[in-house]
Amino acid sequence: MNFILAIIPILLILYVMVGLRWSAARAGAAGYLAGMVIAVGFFGATPELLAYAHGRALLFSLDVLLIIWAAFLLYRVVDEAGAIRTIGQALPRLTPDQGMQALVIGWVFASFLQGVGGFGVPVAVTAPLLVEIGLTPLAAVVVPSLGHGWAVTLGSMGSSLQALIAATGMHADVLGPPAVLMLGVTCPMIGWMAAHSIEGWKGVRRLWLPALIWGVVMGVVQYLVVQMGAWNIAAFLGGVAGLLITPLVIRLFATLNPSRASSSEDRAQDGHFTLRTFLIAVSGYVIVIVVTLGIQLIPPVKAFLSPVVLQVNFPEIRSAAGYVTPAGNGRTINLFAHTGSVLFYAAVISFLVYRAFGCYKPGPIRRILNGTLQRVMPSSVSIVSMIALAQVMELTGMTVTLARGLADSFGAVFPLVAPWIGAIGAFMTGSNTNSNVVFGALQLKTALLLGLPPAIILAAQTAGGAIASITAPAKVVVGCSTTGMVGKEGEVMRRLLAYTGILIAVISLLTWIGVSLTQ
Repeated sequence: MNFILAIIPILLILYVMVGLRWSAARAGAAGYLAGMVIAVGFFGATPELLAYAHGRALLFSLDVLLIIWAAFLLYRVVDEAGAIRTIGQALPRLTPDQGMQALVIGWVFASFLQGVGGFGVPVAVTAPLLVEIGLTPLAAVVVPSLGHGWAVTLGSMGSSLQALIAATGMHADVLGPPAVLMLGVTCPMIGWMAAHSIEGWKGVRRLWLPALIWGVVMGVVQYLVVQMGAWNIAAFLGGVAGLLITPLVIRLFATLNPSRASSSEDRAQDGHFTLRTFLIAVSGYVIVIVVTLGIQLIPPVKAFLSPVVLQVNFPEIRSAAGYVTPAGNGRTINLFAHTGSVLFYAAVISFLVYRAFGCYKPGPIRRILNGTLQRVMPSSVSIVSMIALAQVMELTGMTVTLARGLADSFGAVFPLVAPWIGAIGAFMTGSNTNSNVVFGALQLKTALLLGLPPAIILAAQTAGGAIASITAPAKVVVGCSTTGMVGKEGEVMRRLLAYTGILIAVISLLTWIGVSLTQ
């Protein structure tokens, strides 16, 4: 009975989002209210416990939202300057081959955009470009939807991983490596699937080598950056690496397929495009790299920004039903060296650089801020409500109740199930971040009860959620709206589900292998 009561808020969120098609913000609020009623009525939540839970939720929410707000602010600064459009228009000039153009734009460039933006930006930006080069509207949505999936967990400057850290209390250096290892394995597979969605099996046979090279390089770079500790820019730098090797990959492809490169001189040229224009466009992202690495690698700078810390000590709390949460610190937030603060510095500097080069029309600040607020506010509301729900469930013992039920139900095969739990959460809530908030603590407690390595189970949670998030109805709607596919979202989702099912099954297998090797 307690298991059924504890799972009601989660099932309610999933039902109203899928069955009633509510937004994540409304669904989060509904789940939160249901959770509060159940926590007070059946799990002994007292006013003191609820105050404690909401205090913790406030800190955890701030930790995640600082990154989300700053990441999208940076994207708006760059986009308002026309830099995204310039980069997107420059990429097809590298090769006349439509399949290669589609991989560059819909996979490599989309991955780069996921590293810095997220929020459906990769599909919204690249799908129209793919239609322009001749892809069908269906393929134009499917390719970038697939293409950015491997970069979701550490995209938006690591906001999804930050949510998992906030939900579980584990460190990035523990959670990051196994997660990006799993996602790195899927990266070349995503390239092959993108090629399949463009030209069928003929495309896979023709483009398998370029896809393999891009996939290995992007996946390896993301993994190495995480190992170095710069996890917040790992997906971004993985995308950068993909873009940097693109001329070499295209040259190799042209060498192996000379007939495909013969018309390169006949392509239409944009008279407004120059190397100077391109360098100005990418300057914002160069600034992100310089600022981030400068703060992390220059000790005096890091020391100067580190003293101001936001931290709250919470006392032991006990529910009326007897569940005890020990005393401890809430989430520690280093205000001026936080990832969100670093991104804000980069956004401000980038704005000044673009303005100095005359990239903005009059009144850019208002448009940048309005665009940022319109895009981040709905997701912010959903994240806050779901984090509050997760904290109430955690402190009343509802999460432990769910974990015990899952442990009893699945036992030794739970490693195979863990990625699918993350996937269901991301599909239903529209976000890997939300999935990590809702299911992170549950996965952790289930792993501990079963004696499984928590880092691998949590890596499976966020890796499965990352891949499944590309099929979320909210994201599919965004992509379809930019390519004339409105009303045909079901067709896109059916195509994506076939691909993502295979990828999540691979992650399940990797999870099983990882658990087996550690025991």
